[in-house]
Amino acid sequence: MHLEEISPMIKPQGEREVEDMWVSIRKIPHKEDEQVILECVEMTKDFEDVREYALMKGNMLNGYIHDTAYQLNLSDILYFEAVGDQVFAYTAEEIYSVKKRLYELEAVYQDRKFIRCSKSVLVNLMQIESFRPALESRFFARMKNGEDIVVSRMYAKELKKRLVEG
Repeated sequence: MHLEEISPMIKPQGEREVEDMWVSIRKIPHKEDEQVILECVEMTKDFEDVREYALMKGNMLNGYIHDTAYQLNLSDILYFEAVGDQVFAYTAEEIYSVKKRLYELEAVYQDRKFIRCSKSVLVNLMQIESFRPALESRFFARMKNGEDIVVSRMYAKELKKRLVEG
């Protein structure tokens, strides 16, 4: 198979330090052959995060606006929120209804960096920009779109732990 090289090795300026990584990108002819290959001496937290991100990019979920169905990429979802009988998926651009219960989403996507932050909200850890204290042992999670999500004290400790771990 002939592969067209888009970018040869991208090397850091000057001498290569241990922390630096090389990145290579190759153009391939067929979408179904796309893949991410990680080569490492040992599986560190950084490599695990890259792995998680790559796996998450391919995960899709159906979301609805009125009667129109859309394919949502999990990595684009900031958080899920349950309001009454409905569950909504929030992205930076839109709000979609989803046909799953919050506890079902939590069970299916907990290994994809989604975690409960209150009784009615499941947040995407990869979309949190910052984390700061609020009143009464609660916290605010600032999302990458600038929105603040309240993290109840019941879930704050686990969320903070997961954020620190990466």
